[in-house]
Amino acid sequence: MSTTEPDALLGPADIRELAAALGVRPTKQRGQNFVIDANTVRRIVRTAGVREDDVVVEIGPGLGSLTLALLEAADRVVAVEIDDVLAGALPSTILARMPQRAARFSLVHSDAMLVEELPGPPPTALVANLPYNVAVPVLLTMLDRFPTIERTLVMVQAEVADRLAAQPGNKVYGVPSVKANWYADVKRAGSIGRNVFWPAPNVDSGLVSLVRREPPKTTATKAEVFAVVDAAFAQRRKTLRAALAGWAGSPAAAETALVAAGISPQARGESLTVEEFARIAEAKA
Repeated sequence: MSTTEPDALLGPADIRELAAALGVRPTKQRGQNFVIDANTVRRIVRTAGVREDDVVVEIGPGLGSLTLALLEAADRVVAVEIDDVLAGALPSTILARMPQRAARFSLVHSDAMLVEELPGPPPTALVANLPYNVAVPVLLTMLDRFPTIERTLVMVQAEVADRLAAQPGNKVYGVPSVKANWYADVKRAGSIGRNVFWPAPNVDSGLVSLVRREPPKTTATKAEVFAVVDAAFAQRRKTLRAALAGWAGSPAAAETALVAAGISPQARGESLTVEEFARIAEAKA
């Protein structure tokens, strides 16, 4: 790990000063809540297990709190920022506060949902404080497009964290849980209070760790499996025989596919693992 000045990271006064200089007011529309606590960003980097040979991609770096902490620990950091003003300011913040690491930083000024390639070596880790309103689609898109990402740690709304990390049978288990499980082993990795943000959100945040593993072995494609997942949870309280009727063509066809996959037609989506959803997709194909 490189040695950096103790004050290289941003504190509450630095954040407010930077924001004022840029005329930035965090917007609800983009789910912006800036982390103002250096201990919190260091804890995120530590929990993410960032190594000195890692190429880390960060989504929504904002004013750069987490970016600086990542640069302290990783080999390279690529930040993806949609906001024009924030994207314009970040490189000079890095240069001013961590000049000796600035060459290891790259900025991609874009919507993360549209990014299909990143500059430099392939990313090995994804670490981000994800905007609440787009957390799940951004996370799943990045895991899908960048298969070299081995380890991910995201900070999201506590409720979203619970949903992502939920296991079958849990009442919040649903589409995000199953789809995240296609790519990785997912678990809750801690909680973050409201007072480390500016502005303080009116919800708590949670950390979610995702460690890449092979998707389930199946002859069905990911798109086919995800179509079953979407159908199963579109009407949560229905049995799979009823919920999958539209997907299969009729309740009887759904029952045939379920029986062939070794799954009770009376079961509900929230009791199934990603492997079982893959078996259903295979049975219909």
